[in-house]
Amino acid sequence: MVPNSTAIGVLVNPISPNLAQSTARDAQQAGRLLGKQIHILNASTEGQIGTAFAALASVRPDALLIGGDAFFTSRRAQLATLATRHGLPTINNVREFATAGGLMSYGASLVDAYRQTGIYTGKILKGAKPAELPVMQPSKFELVINLTIAKAFGLQIPAKLLALADEVIE
Repeated sequence: MVPNSTAIGVLVNPISPNLAQSTARDAQQAGRLLGKQIHILNASTEGQIGTAFAALASVRPDALLIGGDAFFTSRRAQLATLATRHGLPTINNVREFATAGGLMSYGASLVDAYRQTGIYTGKILKGAKPAELPVMQPSKFELVINLTIAKAFGLQIPAKLLALADEVIE
């Protein structure tokens, strides 16, 4: 989405160490493969989010990946506002970020996950033993693009990508 980028910021929550470490590790690996500098920042409180954005201002990344974390989802409006103020296109794994003002999101559909939970619950209520039920993996993923934000940042979204999106916010 930001073709000439050289540096990417990655925001993770250290309170969720496994998720934070895997996100940071995967981002660093992708950065090496793509020749991008990756700047990992930590935040687990509202104040630390502000501190992380202040640190981002000094390293000046071209985009920001916001790690998947319930805390970040609950602070999506703050994150989107700060990202816009700092001129940082953002991506996250849940659609709520794109609808809150992030550039885009790509991840498992929460609505589909809730549907699967209902199916499991129904099976258990009909007598299935939970330990004998298979582990379900996400089967539906959503790509949401906020075209309003893309235009605000002067980004051209390829028509092919817009056609593939599950939702385009205008």
